[in-house]
Amino acid sequence: MSFTIRKALKDDMLDVMNLIKELAHFEKEADAVQVTVEDLENDGFGESPLFNCFVAEMDSEIVGMALFYSRYSTWKGPTIHLEDLIVTESKRGLKIGSALYAKVIEYGYKKGVKRIEWAVLDWNKPAIDFYEKTGARVLRDWNTVHIENESIKNYVNGL
Repeated sequence: MSFTIRKALKDDMLDVMNLIKELAHFEKEADAVQVTVEDLENDGFGESPLFNCFVAEMDSEIVGMALFYSRYSTWKGPTIHLEDLIVTESKRGLKIGSALYAKVIEYGYKKGVKRIEWAVLDWNKPAIDFYEKTGARVLRDWNTVHIENESIKNYVNGL
């Protein structure tokens, strides 16, 4: 079965949203997705796009995606953060994920970034094994930290 990897278009965002929801379900966070298709369209294809996205297409159907954005490291300089990479469950095992991963790495290389980073759940051993096999280093001594809307509001209002 053949597939192609291409830059996502605004019209692809409904399919991208469906993949995001599938990933959230896989990661046992099915109710956590708050972003909308309209958000993706505006944030990715407006005047100042906040992210880039590649999609994998097979038989005119989007079956995978990799969404990423630019960051800056005070230690390294320009970097890319790979937010999500997902292949729909029925198409896994066809090397589509590897091709999406390679496309992001190639993009970063061409842009001259000093690092590409992402998070992986500690129980996702197949992904961890794949990443390490490609030369990526899984930093097991760092914890991911985030603060969300309600806590941000509460913190600011308490200042």
